[in-house]
Amino acid sequence: MRVGLIGNPNVGKSTIFNGLTGMRQHTGNWPGKTVAKATGYKVYNGISYQFEDLPGTYSLLAHSKEEEVTRDFVYFDDYDALIIVCDATALERNLNLVLQVLEITDKVVVCVNLLDEAKKKGIEVNLKKLSSLLKIPVVGMVARDKKGFKELLEILRDVSFKKEGYKKIDYDAFIVKDFDKLKRFIPSNFVNSENVILKYLSNDYSFINAFDFKYKTNLMRNLEAKYIKEDILNEFRNKGIGYDDIEVLMTEKVNEESFKICEKSVKYNKKNYDKKERIIDKYLTNKLTGIPIMLLLLFLILWITITLANIPSDFLYEKFFIFEDILYDFLINIHFPIWITDMFVHGVYRVLAWVVAVMLPPMAIFFPLFTLLEDFGLLPRIAFNLDKSFEKCSSCGKQALTMVMGFGCNAVGVTGARIIDSPRERLIAIITNSFVPCNGRFPLLISLITMFLVTNNSSGLMRAFILMLFILVGVIFTFIVSKILSKTILKGIPSSFTLELPPYRIPQIGKVLVRSIFDRTLFVLKRAIIVSAPAGLIIWLFSNLSVNGISLLKIFSEFFDSFGKFIGLDGVIIMAFILGFPANEIVIPIMIMGYMSLGMITDMNDLSLLKNLLVSNGWTYVTAICVMLFSLFHFPCLTTLFTIKKETGKWKWVILSFIIPLIIGIVLCFFVKTLFYL
Repeated sequence: MRVGLIGNPNVGKSTIFNGLTGMRQHTGNWPGKTVAKATGYKVYNGISYQFEDLPGTYSLLAHSKEEEVTRDFVYFDDYDALIIVCDATALERNLNLVLQVLEITDKVVVCVNLLDEAKKKGIEVNLKKLSSLLKIPVVGMVARDKKGFKELLEILRDVSFKKEGYKKIDYDAFIVKDFDKLKRFIPSNFVNSENVILKYLSNDYSFINAFDFKYKTNLMRNLEAKYIKEDILNEFRNKGIGYDDIEVLMTEKVNEESFKICEKSVKYNKKNYDKKERIIDKYLTNKLTGIPIMLLLLFLILWITITLANIPSDFLYEKFFIFEDILYDFLINIHFPIWITDMFVHGVYRVLAWVVAVMLPPMAIFFPLFTLLEDFGLLPRIAFNLDKSFEKCSSCGKQALTMVMGFGCNAVGVTGARIIDSPRERLIAIITNSFVPCNGRFPLLISLITMFLVTNNSSGLMRAFILMLFILVGVIFTFIVSKILSKTILKGIPSSFTLELPPYRIPQIGKVLVRSIFDRTLFVLKRAIIVSAPAGLIIWLFSNLSVNGISLLKIFSEFFDSFGKFIGLDGVIIMAFILGFPANEIVIPIMIMGYMSLGMITDMNDLSLLKNLLVSNGWTYVTAICVMLFSLFHFPCLTTLFTIKKETGKWKWVILSFIIPLIIGIVLCFFVKTLFYL
């Protein structure tokens, strides 16, 4: 049996999918988590089920690519049943989608999830009454505690054997004398021709194109259908209905039906059931207090990450470099060629060891803290608070969510831009995502802050505060560049922004740790390792291949030296960023290698020794600031650029994403260097 799972965002759909299939599809307490279709399998009572977790949608009147995926599945795919997941605490809104689906098929099971949350708020859902009113099976669930799964699986089989039908919504206001003339253009095997005709009349082109493709019709180009359509629209205009009103009126009809059903099946025992949430939101979404609170939370996360990451990082350094000696001796003893041994151990292995030791500890701390905020329900409120700022830039508040994702990995932030409905605004979010530092850039920023911008006795609080200031510079430039793009090559007005603020929930600590480590930390680390291995080889070759006794690294460093010093850097720094293109984590070790003229990446974990090396090569606090700004604004890493190509499909957006931050970084470095040396 092929079964689709659909529902509004943030109703626990992916949690149910995970519970049914045993997979670890990432879930979270904010809308738009599932941005692609996931497939999993389950065998129960001799039946093999193929479950498909579809992107969340509030309506089948799709306005984004992800919503179109769900809409097209419901209308055009061959499935045996649909599971529609609803939130027991907001059933009336969720029933809008249920009623729209029931216009197409009755092979549906409604899962009323989050019954435990509803109980806390004094909300009672009469499941039998609801089932009677909808004329389909209804299952109550608490998906996080795996309650209701057995009942759901037992009901599914019977649902698949239903004779396919539909529940008609009363659209009499639209029925005019010529309406039936369009029905002959709709295939007889489609259950609800009126629904398709109304979408045709409302100029829902993406739907009609999909309909034409599926049923081999030609509504988009059929001249006779167009003439009839114009006659019907003229009759609508005489009633005071424009084609752009049709969708609104259809929604209103569905809303009326949802209200009537909920009035009979839902009981509210507490008038102020959401009082606590409204009190918290009074401060978290307030114009005066919302953003300062968010900044304070960011500061605390950075401080905890900076304070705790050093201990496991030092441990990994020690163990990896002990194993390096063992590996080197082993290869020598089995008579591996010395140059291959050197290239593999001092090139590939050492870079990989550095990346893991540098990246893993802060990610293992940052991501669980980040996930806790997500599960609690804070991320959508960040988008809410920043919506006005992004609107002034002719962009979308959801860009704030993708920006926050970029703190872990810019490639993940680029992928997360799928939650933005408008293609124009999605591109703006993608191009500007690298303006926030990813996890790979944090070690360089933290090290330089510690060595040059704070005193030796300064606490982690001061380092976290300075790091946050640099992050805010990135956020400010995100606004500036978004505004410039929206007024030039990506012109347009901001789209409407509908974002549900999910309820506050107490995070499940165990699941948060497992999910943040396996779904995020190890996922990002795997990407970094994949690109770091060939990078280690290239770095070794640059360091060990020479012309007239001078290494390629030194030749190119000297070539870039004049330009580097012109913008407050030097040739070694420029080469470090170029060779660090595959992974930002290896920029520091390449700098050390360049200054020490060694043929391998060198472990210099003692910051006092590292500072002495940098100072002896002409570094000042101005150089440190310029390097930090250039780290913040330079070309995205290789993984991010490949992700941009995959998401946009065009190299021009990859090139633009490469050039824009690089130009900003060069200009800022030159400005800082000029300002301090005037």
